[in-house]
Amino acid sequence: MKNKKIGVVGIKDAWSTEMLASAIEKRTGFCRIIDVEQLSVDLDSGRAMHGGEDITDYDALIIKKIGRDYSPDMLDRLEMLRFLNRRGLKIFSKPENIIRVLDRMSCTVSLKLGGIPVPPTVITEDINEALVAVKKFKKAVFKPLYSTKARGMEIISDTPRAHDEIEKFKESGNTVMYVQKAIEIKDMDLGLVFVGGEYLSTYARVKQTDSWNTTTQSGGKYNIFNPSKAVIKLAEKAQAIFGLDFTCVDVVETDDGPYVFEVSAFGGFRGVYESSGIEAAEVYLNHVLKEIKHA
Repeated sequence: MKNKKIGVVGIKDAWSTEMLASAIEKRTGFCRIIDVEQLSVDLDSGRAMHGGEDITDYDALIIKKIGRDYSPDMLDRLEMLRFLNRRGLKIFSKPENIIRVLDRMSCTVSLKLGGIPVPPTVITEDINEALVAVKKFKKAVFKPLYSTKARGMEIISDTPRAHDEIEKFKESGNTVMYVQKAIEIKDMDLGLVFVGGEYLSTYARVKQTDSWNTTTQSGGKYNIFNPSKAVIKLAEKAQAIFGLDFTCVDVVETDDGPYVFEVSAFGGFRGVYESSGIEAAEVYLNHVLKEIKHA
């Protein structure tokens, strides 16, 4: 596969982006990291310029990150890539498939419609209805529609302060409020990784502090974990809804059975590597090269 031109849509110096770019360069002799914020797409000519180079003649692009922060701006960046994909440039995962999972609400609605068990959730713009949900759940997690690693999430309990806390959450930029019952996750939750729809590995995010979540942002650590066949089957069904080439399905096991929190738009390599030593970037690249060869 020498002389294949494959670019990584990502962020220079970001761990996963650099890991993937390094794997591609070792295998093909070339790799360019493409920051979409510096990409220009001409809809008439079909040219896509990045750093003075037209990237439309590349053999493929692999999307790792669309920006440092989750925001609606990502949707516009993905639309640029969707245009290029429809014009013939091979892109992994397909931008239109990522669009369906990028927004937390869109992801949850698709999972629910697909028969996947998700924690009880209420979506509303009405503060009073959000308060009703809090009273029903006793304790709720209010989640921004665009965020990762629990950033911007708030726990609101059924207390006399709940109305004011909800009002503050909404006024902070969360017009549409995503209100989810706080699930007792005990000490960990799981990330089940899939490449090309095939199960690769599972890592556990294990709490090390008294934080309500297990994210590494809050001190969580990655450990290897062997889930049951039922959990793997559930995660496989969840990720199949979106058709992503690389993703991670977040699952929590409870006394009421497993719940799926979300299917990741991009997935991460670090959890797999630190828990099992598997270089997911290499596995993903193998999948991409196989798809290119058989195209």
